Amino acid sequence: MKKLITMMLTLAMVFSLAACGNSDNSGDSNGDTADSQAESQESQEEDSSDASDADSDLAYVKDKGTLVVGITEFEPMDYKDESGEWIGFDADMAKAFAESLGVEVEFVEIDWDNKIMELDGKTIDCVWNGMTLTSEVTSAMECSKAYCNNAQIVIVPSDVADKYQDKDSLKDLTFAVEAGSAGEEQVSGLELEYTAVKAQSDALMEVASGTSDAAVIDSLMAAAMVGEGTGYADLTYTVGLNSEEYGVGFRKGSDLAAALNDFFTESYGDGSMMEIAEKYGVDAAIVEQS
Repeated sequence: MKKLITMMLTLAMVFSLAACGNSDNSGDSNGDTADSQAESQESQEEDSSDASDADSDLAYVKDKGTLVVGITEFEPMDYKDESGEWIGFDADMAKAFAESLGVEVEFVEIDWDNKIMELDGKTIDCVWNGMTLTSEVTSAMECSKAYCNNAQIVIVPSDVADKYQDKDSLKDLTFAVEAGSAGEEQVSGLELEYTAVKAQSDALMEVASGTSDAAVIDSLMAAAMVGEGTGYADLTYTVGLNSEEYGVGFRKGSDLAAALNDFFTESYGDGSMMEIAEKYGVDAAIVEQS
């Protein structure tokens, strides 16, 4: 009997120890599970943060330290001074915006007709070049709010300008227009004969050389480059074809557009935007920013 009781006590102690062991193991298991879940949640949060940064153009630009701006030669918005530096209202505003982000600015001349492809391929970070906010542009890019008013106008030699004072008078003319521009959209819509060239400045050269009868360019460019005291003193502008607004284009979904909108509001409010506009003679065309 004593042996049986001793055996039973021994077995009881064994089971008790086993139970304690299982209980401890269960506690360890629960602890391991909690730790694993915490690590998993932390990993997911890090992955989410990484994905957010990967999707952010603002983070991308700040990380590489450069804002690459796609432009064409377009006085008074983007053009080179005697030293070869890019200046103009758009160029100076782009420099100021880049500075506000803590990065450098780089200007890259692009083929205007390929501006969307350049953006999507990350050859450039934005198109900042007196770009009209057409339906094609706004559907393919994330655009800033409008910052400048503009119009597409007809350029002809001064000695024949009195013949071309309305749209009906334009039908027999051959035009030069920048490929992919709002000017091309206008002449195409009017079913006028035209040749597409690389830049608006090329369109002016076509008219000056007599290769084309007329050109359609932005009114702001015409005011700076056509008429008395300019390089095209023998040309003038006549018919206005529309009214429109300029904006800056980024990749679709880019958070840089919102950052630029904030910058526009701040720079308009502190007077720096108008100061730059007055420097280049475009202050009357600036859209109020709020």
